[in-house]
Amino acid sequence: MSSDGAASVAATVVRVQDALSRRAETVAVAESLTGGLLAAALTDPAGSSATFRGGLVVYAVDLKVSLAGVPAGLLAEHGPVHEAVAMALARGAGRVCDADWGLGTTGAAGPESHGGRPGGTVCAAVAHRDGWAAAMTTQFTGDRGSVRSAAVGWVLDALACELDLREGRH
Repeated sequence: MSSDGAASVAATVVRVQDALSRRAETVAVAESLTGGLLAAALTDPAGSSATFRGGLVVYAVDLKVSLAGVPAGLLAEHGPVHEAVAMALARGAGRVCDADWGLGTTGAAGPESHGGRPGGTVCAAVAHRDGWAAAMTTQFTGDRGSVRSAAVGWVLDALACELDLREGRH
């Protein structure tokens, strides 16, 4: 990740952390594609223990089911790289870690395809315990590291935007 990219992610994490603190809310993650990078970003700033509950790194398909609660039938129908799987990961993170917000990431970092999806495909989701949730898919270019780093920034931006909306900040 470039220094500009790292600075942007760091700024977004502080923005998320501040909004969560104002709202007395917490966040948890269930990561496949990002393999712990999202949790690392969320725990980097001082004071993160007030807003970050925990996370699951569920790289293997069977762990998506047993730890994050992704329905096996969903994985059988769509494969591991799908918005519905990202959504189940996000909801599972919130449930398992008893957090207000859950974030889920899955995808194909590349260079090879995974789950029938080309390298660079990222599926991510943000879910709130009130039932609201959103999932999204995009395609990033670059090597594995840059795809995974871009995914972290992307899902954090999505959470920050939703927090802004809920606080009346557009």
